[in-house]
Amino acid sequence: MLRKIGLLGSAFFALALFSGQALGAGPEELYKGKTITFVVGFSPGGGFDTYTRMIARHFGKHVPGNPTTVVENKTGAGSLVAANHIYNQAEPDGLTIGNWIGPLVLQQVLGNKAAKFDGRKFGWLGVPTADSGVCALTEASGVKTAEDWFSSKRPIKIGGTAPGSTTDDVPKLIKVALGLPIQMVEGYSGTAKIRLAAESGEIDGGCWAWESIKPTWAKGIESGKVRVVMQTMLESHPELKHVPLAIKYAKTEEARELLNVVNGPYGVLARPYSIPPGTPKERLEVLQKAFMDTLKDPELLAESKKAKLEIKPVDGPAVAKLMADLYNLKPATQEKLKEIVIPKK
Repeated sequence: MLRKIGLLGSAFFALALFSGQALGAGPEELYKGKTITFVVGFSPGGGFDTYTRMIARHFGKHVPGNPTTVVENKTGAGSLVAANHIYNQAEPDGLTIGNWIGPLVLQQVLGNKAAKFDGRKFGWLGVPTADSGVCALTEASGVKTAEDWFSSKRPIKIGGTAPGSTTDDVPKLIKVALGLPIQMVEGYSGTAKIRLAAESGEIDGGCWAWESIKPTWAKGIESGKVRVVMQTMLESHPELKHVPLAIKYAKTEEARELLNVVNGPYGVLARPYSIPPGTPKERLEVLQKAFMDTLKDPELLAESKKAKLEIKPVDGPAVAKLMADLYNLKPATQEKLKEIVIPKK
């Protein structure tokens, strides 16, 4: 009997010791031999995919334990499928990182029921660079300048992915704010598909980040077959001083307010990296540090320069604060935004 009690006590002690080791395991033990999966909400070949594959190539060496990394493209609904997956299905174990478009949080704030998450509960790692929004149109569109666009006798066909994406919401906002003739053509799986549609003459162009257009549509820009005709941010990008800002054409306070909104979720918050809610704080902090260290890595910076990918990172805590601020928009502003960017039933 005493022997049985002794064996039972030894078993409990071993279990307690094992549990204590597991709970107290350091980051190196947690990640050694593991694989971190980056889930990109858009198709291969676009800006989100291009940035993520570059980051993934260098990320593992900045995480204790040096895990391997893979990239998975989970497309659909302008990356909403990926966002919902990260929030509701991915395990909160620090092994899955999502890269989907940040304005989807604004969609959730404004009442889009398809956005099944709370933007304040994700773990935010940061963004590699703030977006400088532009509208780029093909030579075949016949539009060479913003003035040409305003005076167009027909609506200019702009390609989009889905509501909540920069490609969709920004053209809708500038159409209302400035009265530009625009016809949205939505449903593309990413900006790579929008580029192909523009080059085939199916549409006239699109509106998204210069940081994405510059490397992925370089041939069109350099040949003059694609022209950047308008910037949608509040300040000019250093490389685009010759291209007018949309706010220059704003004639009312309401128009200026709408364009101010563009500067936030569609600018700094456009391409964030996130992990599921409930991920232990220690793992979040490990990944936040690894993310920023990766974006300072000399090898990554050399690669980004060669690929013409801008790196001006914003850290996770700053992104978390800005996302939370979206929940504090004035009611009147929310109502106006709902009219413009929330899908009609």
